[in-house]
Amino acid sequence: MRFGLFIPQGWRLDLIDIPTASQWEVMRDLAAHADAGPWDSLWVYDHFHTVPVPTREATHEAWTLMSAYAATTSRIKLGQMCTAMSYRNPAYLAKVAATVDIISGGRVQMGIGGGWYEHEWRAYGYGFPSAGVRLARLDEGVQIMRDAWRDGIVSLDGKHYQVDGAIVEPKPLQENGIPLWIAGGGEKVTLKIAAKYAQYTNFTSEPDGFRHKSAVLEGHCADVGTDYGAIVRSANFNAIVGTSEAEVSDRVEQIRARQQSKADPQAVEAMLSNATSPDSATGTPEQVIERLTRLRKLGCDYAIMYFPDAAYDRSSLELFEREVIPALS
Repeated sequence: MRFGLFIPQGWRLDLIDIPTASQWEVMRDLAAHADAGPWDSLWVYDHFHTVPVPTREATHEAWTLMSAYAATTSRIKLGQMCTAMSYRNPAYLAKVAATVDIISGGRVQMGIGGGWYEHEWRAYGYGFPSAGVRLARLDEGVQIMRDAWRDGIVSLDGKHYQVDGAIVEPKPLQENGIPLWIAGGGEKVTLKIAAKYAQYTNFTSEPDGFRHKSAVLEGHCADVGTDYGAIVRSANFNAIVGTSEAEVSDRVEQIRARQQSKADPQAVEAMLSNATSPDSATGTPEQVIERLTRLRKLGCDYAIMYFPDAAYDRSSLELFEREVIPALS
């Protein structure tokens, strides 16, 4: 199993009370820590407004961070979970990603999905089209990016996107273009798009759900003639790790108090319930290893971890690095 690490960027209320002028230093130093450690990749979210509810707290922009991490790290892969297709024209996004790939020396991953956070869509003037339209844009946009990275020039006369000889030079450094992570578990459309184009998928960490989505993906691969075994299946995990259950509880309470100071307590509680669910990576190292082993047996070869307290205290993260990663790598 390989591991990715989310770097806090404010979206999940994970930079509260850190002065704005110090936030990049915190994010940069955590990225440098990951770059020097056992992590295969680092990740950011592509969102503009905080969760569980919109607030005036910081949410740093994903592709700006990608470029900054490309220039300040040297080894680790760089991903987004996940870029919303409709937020940027796909030919433009292909150009941005190619430039970041060159800055990084060929380390960018393209996490891409249809997008879902209605509040920020409408606030930024994107409207909020139906799920069918959002996923149709995803399908066309992925085709545009794939062809642009492969050929350096792309044309597509689609229903939602039209590009006519858009030049994307220089192309990414990665020989076959930037790897595509198609994120989401929509069974009729999203997983079919993944079967056609993805090198990686990303869906639920709940075991029965993961098993079922895997079976659906396998069926789509058979239908479109792609190799199911060549697609890496990944999942995201919330992680609050302590040497004892009491220590884990103390960490959770600290996170709760910090987040409830800025957002509706009930909304925070709902978000924390996901972070501490039986499908999370929250617990002692032994408990976390057991849960991740269960997913690995179902074919989850890649785990992307989110530590909600990482900007304030790395001890949970470092405990995971010492005890969990070696047991599963």
